[in-house]
Formats: sequence, C-alpha cells, structure tokens
Amino acid sequence: MSVEDSVEAKRLVLAANEDFYEAFRSGDHQAMRKVWSERAPVACAHPGMQALSGRASVLESWRQILHQSSPLRLRCQGAVAHLFGEFAFVTCLEADGDEPAHLCATNIFILEDSQWKMVHHHAGPLSTPKPERRTPGGSRLMN
Repeated sequence: MSVEDSVEAKRLVLAANEDFYEAFRSGDHQAMRKVWSERAPVACAHPGMQALSGRASVLESWRQILHQSSPLRLRCQGAVAHLFGEFAFVTCLEADGDEPAHLCATNIFILEDSQWKMVHHHAGPLSTPKPERRTPGGSRLMN
C-alpha cells in the first residue's frame, strides 16, 4: 500500500469512527446499525458491563443506551487510527459535553464491501479525567 493509500485509508477509518460517535450523540439506532459489521463476528464492552458478543446482543445494548431519557453528548477526542490491511483500530478518549474525558476507548474496524465497519467497541474509565487544552483560536488540544 502506498503512503497516499495508507493516509486515505486512515482518513476513512477515522470517518467511520466519527460516524459511530455521531450515531451515539444523535441517539440514532438505525445509524448505529449501519456502523456495525453485518457479516463478521462483533463484540462490545460498555463501561461497567460484561462483554457482549453477537450482532443482535450488541445492537440491543445500543438500542437501550440510545433510548435513555437524557441525551448523551459524548465526544471522541484524540482519535488515532492504526491500519493493518483490511483491519484497523482507533484509540481515543471519550468525554461527555464540556466535561474532561473520563473514558478510554478502542474501536476495531474491518473492511466490508469497501466500507470500514465496526466489529468491536471497548470503553473503560480513566484513572483520572483528562481535560483538553484550547488554543488561542479556541481549538481543542489534548493535554
């Protein structure tokens, strides 16, 4: 794979990762269903819960989370894509609204029908929240 192809593939993986967080923020279960692989085995480990396996179990857990009474303003910060052919993983921090990041996440993707699809999401608590710094122009930087 050329450097240009690798850069483009990482961009597409990060876009798929952002699609996941947008589905989460918007509470859109249909969008969440589209993010996950339809053919590969999938798994998910929500903070404080047992790991789930299988598309039906994972998507049911997301249906329950997304239909909570108060919307989640979860954001991903500091996402980094790691690419290995048709497999990729993203590491990032998760924060709610303007609060400091309180979770560390790993999201795993495979290339399925020329699109990056999630096969695993795992989020767990940080030992201490990690605030973002802002540049003079207001952009967010990780500490």
